[in-house]
Amino acid sequence: MDTLDDIDRRIIAALEADGRLSGRALAERVTISRANAYARLERLVADGVITGFTATVDPLKVGLTTSAYVTLSVRQNSWRDLRERLREIREVRHMALMGGEFDVMLLVRAADNDALRRVVLEELQAIPGVLATRTFLIFEDEAG
Repeated sequence: MDTLDDIDRRIIAALEADGRLSGRALAERVTISRANAYARLERLVADGVITGFTATVDPLKVGLTTSAYVTLSVRQNSWRDLRERLREIREVRHMALMGGEFDVMLLVRAADNDALRRVVLEELQAIPGVLATRTFLIFEDEAG
């Protein structure tokens, strides 16, 4: 892939701020022609720079009132299988393979404390390869 230029970076920033921008609005925001905006957007998607378009949802308004970061210590050779199992747990909203004190960090959003308890104690700890978990409750956050 070619390196990103200033216009590409402005397109990316505009879409990060509002992923629902129409091609016309994007062109106006970045001050380029609509044809150029469409062509660049198509290239950014084709090159894998832009990997998708999503909605940011307020977890409280959809009934997910309990959130936590859960860290996992895992057997070193289990990441690939573990990743697939974690993708099946609907309360896991984000996962990251880490270096340091623990191996994996998850963002878990659940309906309530009982649901969080079930995820951690019955689902996560039952996955082969998970050696230990630590749960950090989130009292308030700014992201969706």
